[in-house]
Amino acid sequence: MIARIWTARASPRDAHAYCDHFDRAVAPALRRLAGHAGAELLTLNRDDEVEILVITRWRSLEAIAGFAGDDIESAVVAPEAQQLLLSWDRRVRHFTVTSMTGPNPIGEG
Repeated sequence: MIARIWTARASPRDAHAYCDHFDRAVAPALRRLAGHAGAELLTLNRDDEVEILVITRWRSLEAIAGFAGDDIESAVVAPEAQQLLLSWDRRVRHFTVTSMTGPNPIGEG
């Protein structure tokens, strides 16, 4: 399994709107993709901005290419999301998931 990690920054008000966008548009679209294995959206409140961390899990690099295209390290950020963000990573990082706990440990589901 591969974890795709991306970060962004937003104002507190727009971070809330981005979370809504993620729940309403991004998560349902991801669920429909072959090889998608889950996602987490994490936020960290700072003094005047919110850091956003998105971790998506994938069964293979080929599945990631089905989402991101040929340049799998290129961030996929919809125009609607861009309008809500102060800044965002243009490139993502991919990590091999070597251990995981919870309802869907590696090798199950």
